[in-house]
This record gives sequence, C-alpha cells and structure tokens, in this order.
Amino acid sequence: MITLKTSKDIEKMYRASEVLCKTHLAIKEIIRPGITTLFLDDFANKFIKFHKAIPAQLGYQGFPYTLCISVNDEICHGFPSDYVLKEGDVVSIDNVIDLDGGLADSCWTYKIGKLSKENEKLVDVNLKALYKGIEEAIPGNRIGDIGAAIQEYVEKENGFSVIRDFIGHGIGKEMHEDPQVPHYGKRGFGPRIQENMVFTIEPMICIGNWKSKIDSNGWTARTSDGSVCSQFEHQLVIRKNKAEIITDQDKFELSDKDLKFIENYK
Repeated sequence: MITLKTSKDIEKMYRASEVLCKTHLAIKEIIRPGITTLFLDDFANKFIKFHKAIPAQLGYQGFPYTLCISVNDEICHGFPSDYVLKEGDVVSIDNVIDLDGGLADSCWTYKIGKLSKENEKLVDVNLKALYKGIEEAIPGNRIGDIGAAIQEYVEKENGFSVIRDFIGHGIGKEMHEDPQVPHYGKRGFGPRIQENMVFTIEPMICIGNWKSKIDSNGWTARTSDGSVCSQFEHQLVIRKNKAEIITDQDKFELSDKDLKFIENYK
C-alpha cells in the first residue's frame, strides 16, 4: 500500500536529510587513498551521533554497519572492512539517517583519485541517469516512466547496463515501503505518481552484464562478471508539478563545528 505523506512527515524527513547530507559532505572531506572503508564507517557513525541522530542502517534486519560501502564490482550493501582504498577505485556509499522518527536515504559514488576513462564515464552516466529518472517523477506519470527513462538513456546512448535485482522504494515511517521503483521497464506501467508520495530513485549502473551474485555474508551484491558498478540515490517528495529532492547536498554546508570535528578525527 502506498501512503501519502503529511506535511509533518515531510518536515521530519527534511530535518533528517540535513544530517544525511552533512555526513556525505563530511565524507568528501576525508575520503582518500590509503584509508580503509572501516575507517569511513567509524567516522560516519561518530559524525551522525555528533548530530544527535541515529544511523538507521546499523542493525537493520541484522546489517552490522553504519554505511553500505560498495567498491568497484560491488553493487550495493557492501560491508566496510580492512580494504585500503587506492587510486582509481569507484566507491558507492549508502547512508540512512533517523532523526526523531524522520528518515532520509541517499547513496553517492566517490571517485578515489584519477579514474580510468571508462570508469569516469560510468560515474558520469550514472549521475545523469538519476536525474533522467527524477524528471519523470511528476504527478500523472507512472512509476514505469522513471525506469524507462533511465534504461533508455543508459543503454541506448552509453551501452552500460542497469542493475535489475535492486530498486528504489517508498520511504516514510519505515525504511522500505511501497511503491517499488525499478530503474528499467516500460513507460505507462506501474502505479500512478501522486502529490505527497515520497520515494527514492537509486540506479545502479555497471560496465558489463547487469546480473548479480551475493557474497557469503548474505548481504553484499556484486556484478556476476566482475565489472565495475556505480550508484547514486536521491529521496524525493512529489509536489504539484515536480519532484523535490530532499537529499540535495547543495542545500547544506558544513558548520565550523562540523569542520572542527572532521579535523580532530583526521
């Protein structure tokens, strides 16, 4: 069942999104070759709690970390580890914040140093594909229009693949609600998009085949052919004539206290 959100629901999600976006901005300040993904997870955990918020992924259905950190051929739900980041890595970091019952969810792909031309193009295409989908998220359209726009752009113009085993979702009182939002498909299919719906669009794009496999940890998905994958995700509120991006990092900036926290952590 799709639940339309109240103004109070949306206000809570906006407050959570400020912590979420600041966490991503803070990660941009510290991510670099030579550090481990576990270091990033510990940093994010402490930064989120510094803002009196809850890292909502930690403990969710048994997930044992604050962040999902997926490197290179990992598609999503990557476990932070002792892996040391190196020049050329493609790193997708997914984060969910709970602040006073409001949830905010966003994934961002980080480029470690200089990427290969192909990987650079992959990340660029992925981000553009996200916004192609967002353009279709308006009242009167259908959920299928979003996936179709993403798939058409990625496959016809760039030759990459859209991962099909993991999709976007509604979000509200729970992290995962209806509607389900595939990043592929046909126009004119799926639920009608309505004002005050809240959901994520989070295309995962890979260089090779779209098929995935799951690691022995039961969580981490990676490309079946070992090709590199990228993911970007925004959370949207559907307004009267457009989709409003809750998780727009450009709306926020790090405070002096945030910068001091980051400097002390380094």
